[in-house]
Amino acid sequence: MKQFDTHRIFNINNADDFEEVALDIFKFQYENNEVYRDFCIYLRKSPKNVSSSLEIPFLPISFFKTHRVISTQKESQTIFTSSGTTQSTTSKHFVPDIGLYEESFLRAFELFYGKSKDFCILALLPSYLEREGSSLIYMVNSLIAKSGHPHSGFYLHNLEELHQKLKVLESKGTKTLLIGVSFALLDLVEQFPSTLTNTIVMETGGMKGRRKELIREELHQILEKGLGVEHIHSEYGMTELLSQGYSKGNGIFETPPWMKIVTRDTEDPLSIQPNGKTGGVNVIDLANLYSCSFIATQDLGKTHPNGTFEVLGRFDDSDIRGCNLMVL
Repeated sequence: MKQFDTHRIFNINNADDFEEVALDIFKFQYENNEVYRDFCIYLRKSPKNVSSSLEIPFLPISFFKTHRVISTQKESQTIFTSSGTTQSTTSKHFVPDIGLYEESFLRAFELFYGKSKDFCILALLPSYLEREGSSLIYMVNSLIAKSGHPHSGFYLHNLEELHQKLKVLESKGTKTLLIGVSFALLDLVEQFPSTLTNTIVMETGGMKGRRKELIREELHQILEKGLGVEHIHSEYGMTELLSQGYSKGNGIFETPPWMKIVTRDTEDPLSIQPNGKTGGVNVIDLANLYSCSFIATQDLGKTHPNGTFEVLGRFDDSDIRGCNLMVL
């Protein structure tokens, strides 16, 4: 099996670079991923008749629940699993090179927010020991460790302590990131409303099974008012990906250079939608080298000409998915 130069993934500088690396990764995964190759053959697609990244087949995300989606013979260093109830089938993402994930999330965080060592990072999420298979918890745990701040940590089960920490950090003007699942942030707002001037508040989604479902605008309005911030930030990621998109407000997400979002026609999944039209969210995640970089999710969204995107909901028949399930 030929090795792929992973440095190419994180040195993409323009659209031409992205296109070249995407096509090369498609060829690599077609040759080394039996599940993905069979899917492509069924659609009569191969590197021989694909000349654009938009022509590459997007593997339905449900395959991660039913198949071992892997593009290498290397042993997995870890396996990320999706949240789920006892009745649901969880996704499994086999990760042979955890360094790729670490490089992806560290570079993306630095690109959008700066170095983690410049923040105190407070997490309204389960701790690493409580939810060991979560890619989100792995990322936040690493960011907390790299922040090096004595107050950085997980506070899901102690809102009062978190509130007191926030008061101390605010009084000192400490640059702080508060990241958490939606229902826990709402609990914080209801029990300990605050006015935060030095704190970025970032929600990671997650409401079903814990609270009444709210549309994003309503959720963000409640959090903005209750925490005294101008904007609520958001993170867009999932078990099956090794990259994240970030929104700094108004639900408009940006991606790092090695990640791209396109949308597909909801009636014809092989047709790509134009910018501004709602469709199923397809993700190109070039950091997903050793699984599949081309994934058709069950999210609904729309893209914009500048490369940003919005997430508008879920397909009606989708399984419950949300970070809140990690604590059920």
